[in-house]
Amino acid sequence: MPSIVIRQAGAIPVRGGQVCLVTSRRGKRLIVPKGWLEEGRTSGEIAIVECWEEAGVVGVLRPEPVGSYLYDKDGRTFHVTVYVLDVTEETDDWPEAGERERVWVTHSQALNRLEDPGLRDILRRVFTRQAG
Repeated sequence: MPSIVIRQAGAIPVRGGQVCLVTSRRGKRLIVPKGWLEEGRTSGEIAIVECWEEAGVVGVLRPEPVGSYLYDKDGRTFHVTVYVLDVTEETDDWPEAGERERVWVTHSQALNRLEDPGLRDILRRVFTRQAG
């Protein structure tokens, strides 16, 4: 029986050459803000909302996705479409501030701290493109 793939959208928040990561809900690892696609909303809109809810950052979303990756969690497969959010504002209080920590790290620190190889590949491409 084929497994159902759950679609999500997320963003890599960037500012001044740094990347914003958040802790997962269980607090064990660092991830980028992401969430499930919802009826009536585009993947870009979801990415913007998740950056606010999970990281307390707002900004300008680059219009085209920079890639996508798959991951497995709790016996399910997730397909995440990833954008880049150029952060213009950061707040001290946000919807999931009590559940998550936000950290700003350099691109190389982010590559070292992200566990998901697909997400690392996307981040590597984003920063290679910016440097080039």
